[in-house]
Amino acid sequence: MAEVEKLKQLQMQREALRKRGEQQVKEKEKKRTEESVQSVCPECGSRQLVQDYERAELVCQNCGLVLDEEFIDRGPEWRAFDHDQRMKRSRVGAPMTFTIHDKGLSTMIDWRNRDSYGRAISSKNRAQLYRLRKWQRRIRVSNATERNLAFALSELDRMASALGLPRNVRETAAVVYRDAVDKNLIRGRSIEGVAAAALYAACRQCSVPRTLDEIAEVSRVSRKEIGRTYRFISRELGLKLLPTSPIDYVPRFCSGLSLKGEVQSRAVEILRQAGERELTSGRGPTGVAAAAIYISSILGGERRTQREVAEVAGVTEVTIRNRYKELAEKLDIEIIL
Repeated sequence: MAEVEKLKQLQMQREALRKRGEQQVKEKEKKRTEESVQSVCPECGSRQLVQDYERAELVCQNCGLVLDEEFIDRGPEWRAFDHDQRMKRSRVGAPMTFTIHDKGLSTMIDWRNRDSYGRAISSKNRAQLYRLRKWQRRIRVSNATERNLAFALSELDRMASALGLPRNVRETAAVVYRDAVDKNLIRGRSIEGVAAAALYAACRQCSVPRTLDEIAEVSRVSRKEIGRTYRFISRELGLKLLPTSPIDYVPRFCSGLSLKGEVQSRAVEILRQAGERELTSGRGPTGVAAAAIYISSILGGERRTQREVAEVAGVTEVTIRNRYKELAEKLDIEIIL
């Protein structure tokens, strides 16, 4: 009899679990149906619904129908009226970044000897805090790979700052270098050389071109080593980079020569016509861009000498002379010197 009672209890428990599972499935389906209904306006069928948090209403942007009211505001519970208040009241840290070896996710002990309330630390506890701060710095860089990343990423940041490169280029260069470390491509090569090659690859990926000579000027390695390392890591990492277009150099060169936007637009148009006729193939992009800017400056009445253009573009006057004569002849541009 006892065994029969146990079997009955087990069956009752199974039945209760089955009913509970069916109830949960029904509730989920009901919730999904309500959400699908709320995503479409029943009046006009539009999906352009706007949540007005000030009035706590869900409004159709097309016909103005109020679909829901008194819904929950999932934003922060505090209000801020300017940027300083928003930064003080926000309880989140800085965003994750690849330009720091630990991606900015580790903690650090502040150098100021104050506690969380702003009170000064007593002299008795300062020695202990100093030791904790020292060990915290050591723990952040614990193995050889992290030491490699810490040095290389600081070198990347230094070179990018010297070249005035934007944030997205720095992030891309850090990702390229991390991929090279993961595939063990650093062995037998200098950290500075791989970092410079990663920065050059990132510049090409982000269409912010810098020449090898410019990167070699701010790095501690030669142009030849940067080029050799760049070819190696691009082949091993499978970086599919298109040849640099001369048009990408035009804004920077025109800015260095203090030329107006009309001259820049005319130079871009000359380069587009040259590209359609395949006059830029097999020629250095900086030389072709410099020649187009030289022609455009003459046509626009803001004449710049070949020497001035050559200094900004980093090419010789002979290169500009040969390229501009070729462009003028092939594109039928009449230049009055």
